[in-house]
Amino acid sequence: MKNNHRFRRVATAALAASLLVGGLAACSGSGTPASAGAEGASAEDIAKALDTETTLTVWGWAPQLEPIVKAFEAKYPKVHVNLENVGTGNAHYTKLQNAVKAGSGAPDVAQIEYNALPQFALSEALVDLKEFGAEELKDNYTESTWGSVNLNGGVYALPQDSGPMAMFYRADVFEKHGISVPTTWDEYVEAGKKLHAADPKAYITSDTGDAGFTTSMIWQAGGKPYTLDGSTKVAVDLQDEGARKWTGTWNQLLKNDLLSPVTSWSDEWYKGLSDGSIATLIIGAWMPANLESGAAGASGQWRVAPMPTYEKGAAATAENGGGGDAVLKQSKNKAAAYGFLQFANGPEGAKIHAANGGFPSTKADLESESFLNAENAYFGGQKINEVLVQASKDVVPGWSYLPFQTYANSIYSDTVGQAYGSKGDLNDGLKAWQDATAKYGQQQGFTVTTK
Repeated sequence: MKNNHRFRRVATAALAASLLVGGLAACSGSGTPASAGAEGASAEDIAKALDTETTLTVWGWAPQLEPIVKAFEAKYPKVHVNLENVGTGNAHYTKLQNAVKAGSGAPDVAQIEYNALPQFALSEALVDLKEFGAEELKDNYTESTWGSVNLNGGVYALPQDSGPMAMFYRADVFEKHGISVPTTWDEYVEAGKKLHAADPKAYITSDTGDAGFTTSMIWQAGGKPYTLDGSTKVAVDLQDEGARKWTGTWNQLLKNDLLSPVTSWSDEWYKGLSDGSIATLIIGAWMPANLESGAAGASGQWRVAPMPTYEKGAAATAENGGGGDAVLKQSKNKAAAYGFLQFANGPEGAKIHAANGGFPSTKADLESESFLNAENAYFGGQKINEVLVQASKDVVPGWSYLPFQTYANSIYSDTVGQAYGSKGDLNDGLKAWQDATAKYGQQQGFTVTTK
């Protein structure tokens, strides 16, 4: 599990704008994206395609894709797969959208994060996999990951990875300062105060402002800030009860200087994770491999516990990161491409994915005794998957992203980020983010309402 497997959530405003150029015009009058029509195929057609000399191009960055492709080619020797890593985040989506706009050059299959998927589905760049009977696979995946690919009545990817959130914490730091593992957010704030008072160089966590983290925290609090009615009507409410719950907690940490000012994923951040000056991380289930590789010196000191909640004993969490694999409409080999998706994100591929450090989205793998009972030496021999699998079951249902989430995330630093910088009220930052997001959506032709 040494692979760095973090789904990045960074993109630029220019990318977001390019994703939507012509997107609304491409939508059908009914508000439902056009289906693949005659491109659909039966199980027999898919089997035939996989037994025909074919070359597929797959764009993706997940390191688990390499062994998955190798196993797929061994099983289907007539299908050759060109696996290309064209970048992550901005680089990947820019190249993909440029190919979509040009009408050529797109791969057969592309890895796409859940928060970016609505934009490509909206612009009709992707095949509706219901044409291949994908809706029958619903029960194979967790509710949250299936909900992320089931958009506006269509299925636009098969889930690959998932990121149910949990609390990763330094057991040695907590023991040293006599701090109990917090189970509620009130306890978490008190733990932060006690830790920083005992050691001014130590912080309960680090957070300088991140759009993906913020939306995940609002999700866990029961917020539903984004709703989509059809393909053109959007509602944005970053002042709902869930958002207020989160800011009620996080404002206390921010204003009392209880958050480490270290930027996530920097060398300094990994140093803090190694030396214990950053005592917890509230983050997705894909984090263990990153800790093992980036904070190797802290081996044996980290543990995993359920995410703190607002009501004691009421388990609730959210997804943080993750994505799936989609078939592009430009593909000349859609049946074979879908066959690859079935393998990569089905029982065989999912086992390879998990064995190489990925966190599954498939129920069968999450319920596997061998997966649940695996002892992780880095985490002091703890069976961390027991905690993480339970987290996948406790994800609050009903979340959705904007059809222009990439743009919304790109302006986060100019809105909520300013509140972090000034240690101001995060509610003011969320309101500014809401207004700027709504303005952009209206400029792109959406009907946007706010509260």
